Amino acid sequence: MRFSRRSLLGTAAAVGSVAALPFASARAQASTVKIGVLTDMSGPYQDIAGPGAIAATNIAAAEFMAANPSIKVEVVSADHQNKADVGVGVARQWYDRDGVDLVIDLSNSAVALAVSNVGRDKNKAVIATGAASSDLSGKSCNANTLHWVYDTYMLAKSTGGAMVKTGGDSWFFVTADYAFGHALERDVGEFVKTAGGKVVGAVRTPFPGTTDFSSFLIQAQASGAKVLGLANAGADTINTIKQAREFGIKMRVAGLLVFLTDVHSLGLDVCQGLTLSESFYWDLNEGSRSFSNKFIARMPGRRPSMVHAGNYSSVLHYLKTAKEMGVAALKADGAGAIAKMKTIPTEDECYGRGSIRADGRKIHPSYLFEVKKPSESKGPWDYYKLLATTPADEAFRPLAAGGCSLVKA
Repeated sequence: MRFSRRSLLGTAAAVGSVAALPFASARAQASTVKIGVLTDMSGPYQDIAGPGAIAATNIAAAEFMAANPSIKVEVVSADHQNKADVGVGVARQWYDRDGVDLVIDLSNSAVALAVSNVGRDKNKAVIATGAASSDLSGKSCNANTLHWVYDTYMLAKSTGGAMVKTGGDSWFFVTADYAFGHALERDVGEFVKTAGGKVVGAVRTPFPGTTDFSSFLIQAQASGAKVLGLANAGADTINTIKQAREFGIKMRVAGLLVFLTDVHSLGLDVCQGLTLSESFYWDLNEGSRSFSNKFIARMPGRRPSMVHAGNYSSVLHYLKTAKEMGVAALKADGAGAIAKMKTIPTEDECYGRGSIRADGRKIHPSYLFEVKKPSESKGPWDYYKLLATTPADEAFRPLAAGGCSLVKA
């Protein structure tokens, strides 16, 4: 197994006055919480996660240290390159050699599932904020992993359910051929069938690396289905929507995982009228606007995605847990830290009040949005209008239905 120097070393990101000093005393290291942001810095998910995920993590760390000067926080980062073996290699090095206590982000479900197993084996903490597969809190759950932000079940229920209710009762999927795409196609398909609809067919697209979706779109059009379900994300979603417009595809397009950054890249002329689900929008309320202003100060000209918000939210909660249980105890027992996090109510600017279930699923509302027409937008990043809100206790898969071994009957 070979790794690039960049993937293994990552980019150390000092927070506040903390730096990665090789000669730091053992005492100083013992009082420092170390967080590794393992994200996509060079591939299709770099806009929805990437540098913004690192910035959001640093915001949370800086805020916490300002209020708790006795606890130091260090943030490091690396590019998983959307390869599970690279992600595993980085995580093992971080845990074994570099003293990392928490690995976060994991903006690829295959990477997240693999690193979750490393966290379990090393008894270290893992929080998936950028991965979507509902298996992370289902059949693949473990005591060392939390799943924040969104998952394929939430997306299927919110966006898929809305499409079926408005007549989209036959579907054809264009699916990214890895864990995330498979889970999203599966979860949406189950909602479609339960509602009396049908899945006409699906095509799997190689991931990463697919940029030409023309042959897949032609297959979708020929199927006769009413809805084109895009079980992909990031640059793949952008390219599929663009090419569907160019080819004059007459089907209704369901972007099952569309981010604010995707709409920004495509523009309102292309995206207007698109229905999508997110768990965070920068202009939703005073709290989301406050965080967005902090984010844009570090990432000029950009508004945060829900993954960026998830990094901020989850890191704050992890650090609050460090304060409550003590840094030494947090560092010594990853599963213990995760268990403690589940007992403390969550609260932050991005998601308000929430909770974490026994299966590791972070609970909060989900929102169904429609992309505005150009004439409705007041300026850059003013892209969404709220259609519906799914309450926190309804947004995610029922606790008993996921098959998680941590859930007691």
